[in-house]
Amino acid sequence: MPRIPITARLSIDESELTESFARASGAGGQNVNKVETMVQLRFDARNSPSLPEPVRERLIRLAGHRATAAGEVVITAQQFRTQARNREDALERLLELIREAAAAPPPKRRPTRPTLGSKKRRLEGKSQRGVTKRLRGKPAAD
Repeated sequence: MPRIPITARLSIDESELTESFARASGAGGQNVNKVETMVQLRFDARNSPSLPEPVRERLIRLAGHRATAAGEVVITAQQFRTQARNREDALERLLELIREAAAAPPPKRRPTRPTLGSKKRRLEGKSQRGVTKRLRGKPAAD
């Protein structure tokens, strides 16, 4: 089976994808009632041999409501009036989701302490603000 490239190192087999078709809602005139243009693309992420474990976990988490309890990612496309365009759209959206999951998460932020200079500037600003507020009061009686 041909493989679908996702990144330079990652690709999935076409046989891992299943498509089903249904009648779409929305625009299409008389065509909408008789032609099955909506595409439902399913990818079993949990059992896919093509995906490394960390990518698999991130994909299921990123998919959110599009992932089933069994770990299947379901993409529904019905934006276009032709089945072919909806198939392309569904596949591209799935590949984009997998690309996003394949990207390594950014490293966690290492907490740092404020520098001595920033502490001094902060306290100087606070005392200046206090002086400004004190000057707003009534003048002292002599």
